[in-house]
Amino acid sequence: METNKRLQALKNHIDREFTASPSPFMLWMKPIVLAAEESGVIFKYVVREEMSNPVKSLHGGVTAAIADDCIGAMMFSLNEETFYTTINLVVDYFTPAFVGDTIIAKTAIIRKGKQMVNAQCEIWNAAETRLIARATSTF
Repeated sequence: METNKRLQALKNHIDREFTASPSPFMLWMKPIVLAAEESGVIFKYVVREEMSNPVKSLHGGVTAAIADDCIGAMMFSLNEETFYTTINLVVDYFTPAFVGDTIIAKTAIIRKGKQMVNAQCEIWNAAETRLIARATSTF
């Protein structure tokens, strides 16, 4: 059985910042890998000043970018021969996170067909008691 090098790169960073991403934007967000499987990835982030809006809460655009990048990492970890591109990204915002907060982003595949994949990312506070946002995406 062939080793999934993409998934292994994520697993090699568990409990560490993911520095092997080909995405400069993902590197800027400084995700810490908590878990990595073909069925989903879990990243942790600390909300930094440059990720915030004028009231010091996590900027909605950065929230969407975190979801998009996490789902993208999960898709990349599938080790498919073809590259899936995002068709849409819908984000529902529920509660804010503020500068200094730790947040957790969890992805999952909702449905994987022959040509399209439906996926989601939920972003939680560190204790996973408050859902900050949920994004769904089609690839």
